[in-house]
Amino acid sequence: MNAPRAIVFDWDNTLIESWDAIHHALVVTFEAMGHTPWSLAETKARVRHSLRDAFPRLFGERWDDARKIYMDTFTATHLERIKPALCAAELLDTVGARGFYRAVVSNKTGPVLRREAAHLGWTGHFSRLVGAGDAAADKPHAAPMHMALEGSGITAGPEVWYIGDTAIDMECAAIAGCVGVLVGDFDASDGGFARFPPALKFADCDALARHIRGL
Repeated sequence: MNAPRAIVFDWDNTLIESWDAIHHALVVTFEAMGHTPWSLAETKARVRHSLRDAFPRLFGERWDDARKIYMDTFTATHLERIKPALCAAELLDTVGARGFYRAVVSNKTGPVLRREAAHLGWTGHFSRLVGAGDAAADKPHAAPMHMALEGSGITAGPEVWYIGDTAIDMECAAIAGCVGVLVGDFDASDGGFARFPPALKFADCDALARHIRGL
C-alpha cells in the first residue's frame, strides 16, 4: 500500500488509555440516574458514540441531565486517570519525522480532548484536534474528518489513513473514503468489522510505527 499524505488518529484507547476515566464517570452517572451501572467489560464493549448520540438512547428526555453529571465527573478526574498507550509517543514521533499531515478525530468532547492533549504535551503533534461537538455531526459521520483536514490541501480519500481501535473508526474511515487502519485486537464477533473491515491491522502502536518506518 502506498504511503499516505495524512494520518488521522482516533484518541481514546488508540493513543491514550482512558477506560478507567470513562468507566468511573459512567458509573457515577448511571447511579445518579437510577440505572444499574455497567461493568468495565460492558463499558469497553458499548462505548463508541459521542454523548450527544449515545445518551438520548440511554436516558431519554433526561439525557442532558445525565450528560452534565458525566461531564462534571469526568472533567474532575480524567487528567489523573489517563496515560499514553504503549509506544504511542514513539508512533507520534515516527509519523512526525516522516512529515505526514497529522490530526485527531475523536468522539470525546472537543474541549476535553484538547485539554488532554495539552496535559500530555502532545498538542504540537497535530494540526487539528477535532472532538465531539466541533463539527456538524460526530463520528462515524464524515463531517469531523473533513474538518480535521481543513487547510491541509488534502481531501478525504485513499491518501488519508484513519487509525483507530474500534469498528466505528473503520466505519468513519469508509464513509469518508479513507483507509481504515486498526490498532489492537480484531474482534471477529463484532458485526461492525464485517461491514467495515480494516484495510490494515496492527497489534499495537509499536507494530504500526515499524510499518510506517518501512514505507
